[in-house]
Amino acid sequence: MSKSQRTLSKKATFHIHFFFRRFPALPYIFKWLFISIIIGLLAGTASAGFLVSLEWVTQFRESHIWMITLLPVAGFLIGLLYHYWGKDVEAGNNLLIDNIHNPNEIIPLKMAPFVYLGTVATHLFGGSAGREGTALQMAGAIADQLTRPFKLTRNDRKVLIIAAIAAGFGSVFGTPLAGAVFGLEVFLIGRIRYNAIFPAFASAIFADLTTNIWNVKHTHYHIDFIPKLDFLPILYSISAGIIFGICAATFSRIIHWAGSVFKSRIKYPPFRPVAGGIIIAIAVLILDTTRYIGLGIPVIAESFESQLPFYDFALKMIFTIITLSAGFKGGEVTPLFFIGATLGSALSLFIPLPFGLLAGMGFVAVFAGATNTPLACILMGIELFGAECGVYVAIACVISYLLSGHNSIYSKQRIGEPKNSRFQNQQDHSVSDFL
Repeated sequence: MSKSQRTLSKKATFHIHFFFRRFPALPYIFKWLFISIIIGLLAGTASAGFLVSLEWVTQFRESHIWMITLLPVAGFLIGLLYHYWGKDVEAGNNLLIDNIHNPNEIIPLKMAPFVYLGTVATHLFGGSAGREGTALQMAGAIADQLTRPFKLTRNDRKVLIIAAIAAGFGSVFGTPLAGAVFGLEVFLIGRIRYNAIFPAFASAIFADLTTNIWNVKHTHYHIDFIPKLDFLPILYSISAGIIFGICAATFSRIIHWAGSVFKSRIKYPPFRPVAGGIIIAIAVLILDTTRYIGLGIPVIAESFESQLPFYDFALKMIFTIITLSAGFKGGEVTPLFFIGATLGSALSLFIPLPFGLLAGMGFVAVFAGATNTPLACILMGIELFGAECGVYVAIACVISYLLSGHNSIYSKQRIGEPKNSRFQNQQDHSVSDFL
């Protein structure tokens, strides 16, 4: 190398170093952009395959109703799978949240196929469950395998799991903005981890794009009429938010209580979903309807189109609590959408707001109260229903969040900022301390 070439090389090196000193965030952005693309591709593909599977098993079950009688058998097999081979991943979403707070061993990859098989079986044979839990666990287990090849630090791994949660949520519901904020909100009540904001948004967006590339469609909802903002509609929204918050807290409390009852009464874990499956199957036969099993998407859509009776939300709550507390697999979120939307639709009997708007408010507000993620739920409402309903959705979500107290469907959530200044001594406690 000549002297002039060495001089040019030194100048280039100097300019590169100067550039990165001037913009120190660039290495961070490049690093997490690359990792986020990988997370998005993997999580989005997993969600796409999962959503296609759910649609197929739902249609098959509805065409072969007799399969519901085999729900106890399916429950026994799911129970055996987790009891003998899946104890280390049985905690599900709580395991992801726990690893954000205290990263220990890498989450076993087997969590992804286990929860996929368990959820598909639950839906095929007639359990009442959702899909977000499965999407989050698949994304988290797959993404955490990147820890070793990328030599990620303990703090990097926290960000990685947050990004994976965002990707799983955003891709399974088609709401990347809500998914990103959900990943940032869900593990610590009242606080957001801002050093994960770029990976969370990037991963959620790439995951949603990947799911769309696979040509997997999401359900769309429409609110026909949104009243002009005024004092009375706002007052009615606050009233509805209070009811949604009470509903969310009730669901969270009862599902944990029911789980403890199954554990205390039935010592051998594989027999718990057998008992739950028998109860669900008998209930379906007695009611002579499949309205309250599976995801319940048709009923959710119906709540936006007509005023529904009050018992719809109550029956869905009962079916879901029995299914999940007995040990079947799936998520709570889509059932919470069902519960909130049908409750909102029914509230139009005495709250003078359009039933479609109340259904949309309940859809996200009950979820906000049960997961303590009001910002994510506000964004979800805007992404799903349009910005015109934003203020009404925000009022319902915030009121529901406040009214639900320190209850949650996720027992490993921690309290970063208490909802009331009188309870400052609860800071850094886990939700499980109050259940």
